[in-house]
Amino acid sequence: PSRVLTAAPEIAAWVRGEVERPVFLGPDAESDQWVSRVAALAGAPYAVAEKRRLGDRQVELRLPRVEAWRGFTPVLVDDIISTAATMLETLRQLKAAGWPAPYCIGVHAIFAGRAYEDLSAAGPAAVVTCNTVPHPSNRIDLSESLSTALSEMLL
Repeated sequence: PSRVLTAAPEIAAWVRGEVERPVFLGPDAESDQWVSRVAALAGAPYAVAEKRRLGDRQVELRLPRVEAWRGFTPVLVDDIISTAATMLETLRQLKAAGWPAPYCIGVHAIFAGRAYEDLSAAGPAAVVTCNTVPHPSNRIDLSESLSTALSEMLL
């Protein structure tokens, strides 16, 4: 047996408690499914970028038109942060456009090589992950969701 779990409720709750006036940004079309849910649960707007991966550590990214959300705090959400290339490029473009430092949130903290150090040094408001993979960035606890799902599957 298997079960698909989502971290959307926990991410939304964390953002509601930590970020003033969030606007969520997803990195690509695939992310729309979870970014839209997180944004709805947090009662916040969202947008999705267009991404083309050029290699393991290189991406081409086009941010959506987000001028309407000036005065909001960007919250980047992705399922896996491995090389951090997508978040680094998004952060770079937001900074160049004069946006405040974004929060970078990932469900799974893989962080290959120096990815965590590089992302932290790029100037985000915070790098935050869920506790699906043990890492110093873990701030969002999914234990209750995981234990409930396991209990239901075993009964």
